[in-house]
Amino acid sequence: MSTTSTRPPGSPGSSATFPHGQRRTGVALMVGSALSNQTGASIAAMAFPVLGPAGVVAVRQWVAAVVLGVAGRPKLRQFTAAQWRSVLGLAFVFAAMNLSLYAAIERIGLGLAVTLEFLGPLTVALAGARRRIDVVAALAAAGAVAVLARPTPTTDYVGIGLALLAALCWACYILLNRAVGARLPGLQGTAAAAMVSGALYLPVGVWVLWQHPVTLVALGCGLAAGVLSSAVPFLSDLLALRRVPARFFAVFTSVNPVFAALIGVVVLGQHLEAVSWLAIAVIVAANAVAVSTAVRPTT
Repeated sequence: MSTTSTRPPGSPGSSATFPHGQRRTGVALMVGSALSNQTGASIAAMAFPVLGPAGVVAVRQWVAAVVLGVAGRPKLRQFTAAQWRSVLGLAFVFAAMNLSLYAAIERIGLGLAVTLEFLGPLTVALAGARRRIDVVAALAAAGAVAVLARPTPTTDYVGIGLALLAALCWACYILLNRAVGARLPGLQGTAAAAMVSGALYLPVGVWVLWQHPVTLVALGCGLAAGVLSSAVPFLSDLLALRRVPARFFAVFTSVNPVFAALIGVVVLGQHLEAVSWLAIAVIVAANAVAVSTAVRPTT
């Protein structure tokens, strides 16, 4: 969907690029993306004992490749070299982000893994902030993340490292997904990236599935994760990034730890302490500030 300005979305003075109606649609898309993503992650965790993180990610990537390939119908032969560079970059980010996150979830749990992963988009928010209120909201969310991720005597540093790798990938995902959306029409770029990522996981997935006896329940969890954590968020995020500034998208993604904590309690039985819920409340407040003070057209 084209914008109404030739200036880059989210740049100073480009508020007209994001009219109020489009921003509301963008917020709704981001909420749906976060809820779908964390629900899919909790379902995927149920298949770890059978398939392991790599096997679940492989199934997830294959589902995403099929769904997005059909939806986007990319014309691969017509892509230019510049377009292919963005697509390939996004494909590698897809592959690394999902594997590192799921491996982290297996070691340190859904809530903490997703919370640490949020450091990626938070960094994007801080780097792209132009107003004091943006910085304050991002710093408040960062402080809450620090509380949620506070170390304990049983801290799994490998799991934390994997979650931080996922954070780096998520930051790259935000920037690359926006570049792909700008360089390719419709969903072609995201679909092509998902197809390439799915192809990268063919040898890994085949080996894992060959080595592990597959149950219908585990396979169903992998398929559900593919739809909920790949296809739906990829499409929603691409459409949302065409309606809101990149820094606003980055700050708003702090709802992911909130959904991860709630779903972790309901689905996985991972209960949190009172101080952790207080930190989540701060994250929600930071998002409320970010939404209510989003760039508005000047008159």
